[in-house]
Amino acid sequence: MNKIYILFFFLLISFSASAQQFSQYNTGTLYDSFENPSVRSFIPDSSRQYAFNFFLPNFGANAYVTGDIQQALKNRLFSSTPTYKASSLQIGKSKYNHFNANVNAYGIMLKSFTSLNGDVEMGFSYQLKAESRGLVSDETIALFDNVANFKGNPYDDIFNNHFQLQTYNQISYSYRERINKQFAFGFKLSALLGVKYSKFDITGSHAVFDSVNNQATLSMRGRYYSSYIPGQPSAHDYLPNFRSPGASITIGTSYITDDKITIQANIKDLGFIHWSSRSLASNFDNTTTITGLASGHREDSIYNAVIKLFRSTEAMSKIGSFTTKTNARGELSASKTYWIDYDNNFKYTPTLIGSKEFWFTGFTAALVNHVQYQNYTATITASYDDMKLFNVGAQLMYKTPNFEVYGGTERLINTGRLAFAALGNQTQIDHIGTYSGMDIFLGFSLKFGAVIEHPMNSSYIPMGEKGFFGRLWGRLFKTGN
Repeated sequence: MNKIYILFFFLLISFSASAQQFSQYNTGTLYDSFENPSVRSFIPDSSRQYAFNFFLPNFGANAYVTGDIQQALKNRLFSSTPTYKASSLQIGKSKYNHFNANVNAYGIMLKSFTSLNGDVEMGFSYQLKAESRGLVSDETIALFDNVANFKGNPYDDIFNNHFQLQTYNQISYSYRERINKQFAFGFKLSALLGVKYSKFDITGSHAVFDSVNNQATLSMRGRYYSSYIPGQPSAHDYLPNFRSPGASITIGTSYITDDKITIQANIKDLGFIHWSSRSLASNFDNTTTITGLASGHREDSIYNAVIKLFRSTEAMSKIGSFTTKTNARGELSASKTYWIDYDNNFKYTPTLIGSKEFWFTGFTAALVNHVQYQNYTATITASYDDMKLFNVGAQLMYKTPNFEVYGGTERLINTGRLAFAALGNQTQIDHIGTYSGMDIFLGFSLKFGAVIEHPMNSSYIPMGEKGFFGRLWGRLFKTGN
């Protein structure tokens, strides 16, 4: 198996709990306004009317893997002698390693300011998302290394792995309105176009190894899901199409208290995808023999044999559509701004965030610290999740009312270690910490058009009227705000 496939395993399949860019909270960037739809991205009397990324992707990606397999994977990927190191793996102990990650890439972000009186913003976006997670045993990676690692026979339940990958296109319409001086509301309605889905849950396994003949007999039972069955996907399948449609919604609110504390609440990406009739959802309970475990092609042999087992003749009769959920989550945050010098040159904005996945156990708490000097912002983010992973991130941003560019990472130390490993640093290749992983995000947008002006000198943008929700609020609560 070529190195690129191992890299795909280590990074792409690990891409979920979150490409959450906590560092973007309360920055007022175009990306922030699409991800947290109650946030404004325009400033009257300063901003121009339209905001656009000019097709330059604004994206975030993260990945991590925990446990004993870290060294083996990094050695296979980055070492000058690219082989798995099985010395760190424990055979027969059924020790499992988590992998988890996310990709969220906006190809198009376009937003306009439509009403000064109602402070209304509307937008359109296109993005590509990938969500994945799973558990893999030490023995699974040891099998890729050498059949001689297995000195006892037979073995039970050492390959009870779990895996899920879902990728899709997302086309969205967003709306944001300030209902009164304290309360704002926004939403993002999305059409989802499924690209790829793959999932397996192995609930039982039995293996007998023959090191003399370099082969293994493997039995597995469990549940398997896959799109693109029958046949292999073509390049056309990765383009947006309506074969596997879905929908999702993101709802956000923000409220400013009398103490000037901004409280945000968001429900994000609550939705589903209905996969086409070319898909497969079936149980499997079968046995296969894997040969050539001492050859240079053993990785391909293992992969092909296991996939054939999943797609047994009986399983292939179960071809048909099924429906999956998107990785929805709820978030709650509180923030407050402080001027830290008498001349009001330095501004400090701390934000406390809690994020909980709806369909999984994932919970993350984060503290985001923005320090702004004129148009420059430096951010330090600390986060801790239910996997007991503590992370420190950093972001640098240059932002004016009509231009913004930023970049950073939410896993500064581990991203640096993985980068050094990729450059061939053997110390970092051999390092086994709490986890190995990476995180990176980049963004850019520009505003153009006429300047948004208040009534006294409004020469381009009409006042307009309050938005729909503002008018409804006024009727319900009899207020003119």
